[in-house]
This record gives sequence, C-alpha cells and structure tokens, in this order.
Amino acid sequence: MPSVFLKTYGCQMNERDSEQVLRQLRDRGYRPANSEKEADVILLNTCSVRDLAEQKALRKMSNLRALRKKNPGVVLGFLGCMAQRRGSSLAQDMAGLDLVVGTQKFHRVPDLVEQARQARLLGQPRFVADVEEEKGSESTIRDHVVSPRQVTAFVSVMQGCDMHCSFCIVPTTRGQERSRPIDEIVAEVRGLVGQGIREVTLLGQIVNMYGRRIPAREGKSAFVQLLDKLEEIPGLERIRFTSPHPRGMKPDLIGSYGRLKKLCEHLHLPLQSGSDRILKHMGRGYTADQYLRIVEQVRQVCPEIGLTTDVIVGYPGETEADFGATRKLMEEVNFDNGFIFRYSPREGTRAAREKEREIPATIMEERNQELLHLLTRQAEKKAKGRIGRLEEILVEGPSKTKDSRLTGRSRQNRPVIFEGGNRHVGQLLNVRITESTGFTDYGDPSIYD
Repeated sequence: MPSVFLKTYGCQMNERDSEQVLRQLRDRGYRPANSEKEADVILLNTCSVRDLAEQKALRKMSNLRALRKKNPGVVLGFLGCMAQRRGSSLAQDMAGLDLVVGTQKFHRVPDLVEQARQARLLGQPRFVADVEEEKGSESTIRDHVVSPRQVTAFVSVMQGCDMHCSFCIVPTTRGQERSRPIDEIVAEVRGLVGQGIREVTLLGQIVNMYGRRIPAREGKSAFVQLLDKLEEIPGLERIRFTSPHPRGMKPDLIGSYGRLKKLCEHLHLPLQSGSDRILKHMGRGYTADQYLRIVEQVRQVCPEIGLTTDVIVGYPGETEADFGATRKLMEEVNFDNGFIFRYSPREGTRAAREKEREIPATIMEERNQELLHLLTRQAEKKAKGRIGRLEEILVEGPSKTKDSRLTGRSRQNRPVIFEGGNRHVGQLLNVRITESTGFTDYGDPSIYD
C-alpha cells in the first residue's frame, strides 16, 4: 500500500483542504506516512498571504528533493495558494517537481498523483500543473477524516473573494466568490454530528458574505438562514465561523448572537488598521468609527462576546499618526486577542506597486512589538476578572504538554487546561477558572469530579 505525507501551511481553510485531499487519497488505498522519509508521495499545501509562508514551503521542498537518492520514485508536489499563484513557473525554480495543483483542483489530486507515480516508476517523470478555474469546485470540499473521539470539525461553506483589498492576494489564489447550497452544508454537518462531532466552524475567505446572491428571507441574509438551519440540528452543541468582514456585520447577523443558543460568544473581526486614511488606501470599505459602532452593537446584544482581530503594521505610507490611530482604537476596543502582522508585499496587488512608500523593517518590527505588548497587557487584565468564574468547556482531548491534563475551549474561544481523564473527552463541562496566563486559562477539576 503506497503512503502519503502532506504538510499544511497557512490558514484553517488550508487545513480543511488538506483533510479533503487525505480523505480522497485514503479512499484510493493510500495510507498516511509518519514522516516524509517514509512516504511514496509528499505534498505541501501552501499559503501565499505573506512571503514568509511561501519561502518556508520552497525551502522545505528544496530539502525534500534529497530523498530521491534513496527513493527515486517519490512523488513531490505543491498544492494550494502558492501553487495557484505561481503555476508552472515553479517547475523552473524547483527541478524535479512532479505536481502543481491549484485551489480549485483539490478533487483532482488522486488522479494526478497516480499519473505522477506511474511516470516515476517507469523512469519517465513529467511535470504537471493544473491551476485552471473549475465550475462547482466549491462543493468538492465536503468529505472528512473524523478520528476516534474527535469533537470539532471545520466546514467549508464558500470559496473565493470579491473584495480585492489592496494588500491581499486571496482573490488571485482563490478566485471569485462562490457559495455552496444551504441544504448541502446542512447535510454535511448532520453527517458529522452522526460521527460524534459536537462543534463546527464554518469557513470562508469572507464567511459572512456567504450567499450574497441568494435572496434574503424575512429580513435574514443567506448566512443567517444557514445559521438558523444549523441551530436546529440535534446533537450539534456549538457553531463558530471565521473570518468575517466588518462590511458583512449587518443587523440580522449581529442579532443572531443574542438569539441563537448554539452560536458561540466569539467574533474574530479583522480591523487591519485604525487609520481612516490607511483603511481607504486598503480598500476596506469602512472607517474606524464604523468599526467601533459594530463592536458596540455586538457587545450590546452579547455582553460576554470574546473579540479578536487581525492588524497589519507597516502598510506602505503608514505614518506615526496612522499607527497611533491604530493603537488608540485597539485600546478603546480592548480586544481579547489578535494577530499582528508586519506588512508583506504580494506581487500583483495594488499595494505592492507602492515600493517607494514601503516602511523600513526595523520600524515595522517596533510597531509590531508595541501592539503585541498592548494585547498582552489587555489580556492579563481581563484574565483577573475570570478567576473564580465557571466556564463552559467543550473537552477536545489531552493537553499537548501533559497527558494527565485535558484541553478544551470556552465559548469565547479561549483555551482552558485542567486535570481529567479520557472519560471527559467530548463532554461539555463547567470548569472553575483558578489561574490564567492571559491567553490560556487553567481550571479546577473539583468542579466536575
């Protein structure tokens, strides 16, 4: 039985795509390899959001080619966003590459792998790149590999993006916005619940733009209609989604946080900048004040909301005043957590053409660290208010650092670690918080023993 090793870079959507590919290859008779050294097929599912992610994948593949000294028949391939963006040009940069498979072709991977294997075994290797658009590809990411005692799962509800923010390569790598039918998604989630899944996270490049072309019903957008349908599924305990856009936070979706019991009290709402001037350059379509109003409305409906965000520092032309506006807004919002990114130019985007306005790396790093320290201070202050509180935790499994401990997440998406045994996996437990690092809480096991 041939073996496959698949390494994933980047976001949760990439993780979901990799799961689909592994399921398809397993159905063709492939078994997962424990390491690349043992594999007959090695695939890297790539990311293009930042240059660092691309460089990591390229270095990894360059090192993997050395495995051909012992195994001349090993198949090497790139999948995903970098594969889509660079296409057949990767063969010129990486001699010995067999496959480049784009983001709308994941369902073709088993056939392409088989062709590459046969060519290698015959001593006649040939390079294949398949990065063309394919109608209906958004509905091909629907199969799962559910492991024993797994309780959470990602569900892809749409692909692509039509927003075209100035810094973002996603519309190029993922294509135009395409949504799956509601009934198809509901059927997938029902099947997952039947396999023991208790929480699903809905995925989309801009997930709250799901079904924009589907007519609203009774004042509810297609995305809210989908949430309503999932709320009705017996056995499903929790619903999450990521990542939305502030422009898609309409009253019907905001109201869902106060109406739907299964929708978790967590919202990851990318900010990117607190400067109106920079937001306009980015093409984000909102102002800092409009972002604040959305936050206020969500907190009015759901006071317990856990709010996280994405911020870019060092966007071309970002002045000290622009950065100060971002810092000020972050102080005002008081986020629970966030991802702070240094701007990375991506070839083909509007922002990448502004080379003369690029911010020095040292300044970007200083700004990055300043916002990270701000987040840490805010998180530590908030954590003090959680000590002694009961939190509902969905137990996901053993802690990564200690087998005798369990890990789960609160409804606000905070990791919680506590002592426990295998019998607790998959359960919803009320755990009393006894200490916290700010971003990770620790619970008292006596509350459930």
